[in-house]
Amino acid sequence: MSELQERVASSADLADLHATVPTLLMELQSLLGTLTATVTSGSDRGRRPFRPGTDWAPRLGELAYGVFLLADQTGVDVSAAVEVTATHLERRGAQEQASVDNEWPFNG
Repeated sequence: MSELQERVASSADLADLHATVPTLLMELQSLLGTLTATVTSGSDRGRRPFRPGTDWAPRLGELAYGVFLLADQTGVDVSAAVEVTATHLERRGAQEQASVDNEWPFNG
């Protein structure tokens, strides 16, 4: 378990934030909805480029905190899980790039 995940677990204990998995998922959905509304409003419904405002980082931090809390409640080392995902995506990207590089019949 990462230092950050331990910090989340400790602060959640102190603030009595632990809840059931369904409750945490609903909270995460709500936080994601808030981020979505922020982007929708800040980009004039996608007609302009989105520029994160001062409230973006705290809102994103709340969402990330919720993911770490959900991981803690379900016994997942989220840092390790992210590393596995990153490694998988790197391998897949390298394989796709290699297949694209080899499509041209006159490689060099």
